[in-house]
Amino acid sequence: MQKLFKEAPCTAIIAAINIVVFFFLTFQGRTEDAGFLLEHGGMYVPYVFERNEYYRIFTSIFIHAGFNHLVNNMISLFLFGINLEKTIGKVKFIVIYFISGLGANLLSGWFDVVQNEYVVSVGASGAIFGLIGALLYVAIRNRGRIGNISGRGLLIMIVFTLYYGFTSVGVDNIAHLGGLILGFILGVLLYWKRKPRYNEYRSHY
Repeated sequence: MQKLFKEAPCTAIIAAINIVVFFFLTFQGRTEDAGFLLEHGGMYVPYVFERNEYYRIFTSIFIHAGFNHLVNNMISLFLFGINLEKTIGKVKFIVIYFISGLGANLLSGWFDVVQNEYVVSVGASGAIFGLIGALLYVAIRNRGRIGNISGRGLLIMIVFTLYYGFTSVGVDNIAHLGGLILGFILGVLLYWKRKPRYNEYRSHY
């Protein structure tokens, strides 16, 4: 754990906050109940724009609907977050994570308005898909690999996850797509591949 905090402190802190929030809410009620989630900061478009409760766009990123939801997201956060943070740095990692998460929520909210169907939305998956999008760009720039993750493996995982989402009920697919696209764009803007440094040379006479 100490090694994790040293190598990827932002990933570790974000994961810890998610876990603490989940168990704090669990002791108060049912985290799989939409009304309970709404009461404790879930994203819900009518409340955001009619009541001006804009904080929900942010707080919902740290709330999870049940233990399985939390575990799946935290596994993904550790897997992709550690690799990206070690490669791109702490500040850029934070920027990608939160802009992707907030942007994914806004896009999901816009889609709710277009469809005229409003549901309570929670979870870190939009932000995590942002990390995946950024990782995909970094992998492309590094000939298909970043750390222990390959670009091909990322693509397969993305296709499988999106397919599962679109064939399941209760998955915020628009947030996933929004986070993925935003993360890729932010990766393009924030990642510059380091050029090799030539400090040593040989002279030929």
